[in-house]
Amino acid sequence: MSPAGRSCRLDGRTRTRRAVFARLARELGFPGHFGHNLDALFDVVTTDLPGPIEIVWRGRRRAELEADPELGPVLATLEEAARVRPDLTLRLEEPPA
Repeated sequence: MSPAGRSCRLDGRTRTRRAVFARLARELGFPGHFGHNLDALFDVVTTDLPGPIEIVWRGRRRAELEADPELGPVLATLEEAARVRPDLTLRLEEPPA
């Protein structure tokens, strides 16, 4: 990540949507108008922040995240944002088997 970039590290202890939003907002410097919902998350990470942006989510398996009703939609939103914004990197680091 370049010095001008923004990064956030999420881990397995981050287990609620609210906690993920808080961590992303704090570490990436979300604007005060962030609405704490999935649409607002998409808007902020695709249009409101200068890049590059790197989000690393470690400590949970993809299948666990996708099946979690709290976190699955957040993961899907971040993946969609990464498809739309070329300088947004989302990396999942799963624990060893």
